[in-house]
Amino acid sequence: MKADIGQLMKQAQKMQAQVQEAQEELANLEVQGEAGGGLVSLTMTCRHEVRGVRIDPSLLGDDRDMLEDILVAAFNDALRKVEQTVQDKYSGMTGGLGLPGGLQLPF
Repeated sequence: MKADIGQLMKQAQKMQAQVQEAQEELANLEVQGEAGGGLVSLTMTCRHEVRGVRIDPSLLGDDRDMLEDILVAAFNDALRKVEQTVQDKYSGMTGGLGLPGGLQLPF
């Protein structure tokens, strides 16, 4: 019985290390979304961090750089708010389960 628990603990530790490694890889993986037939593109990591926005010059006036920077900031602000909202919502759900506070569920 003790050997089974020890083996189970080793498997859990191995799985935890693999999940951590996958999360680190995803943090550096970038994807690009496009809209308007390629007139607007957005570069984002798989951790939902916007890295850049490109807007075709035909869509703007003279201050393209400022508009792109503002769009990046707005997307990042929205993503942080979404994450906080999800965390707040699920923390109430897990409170009655006897799980430790601050537990990050994979939702």
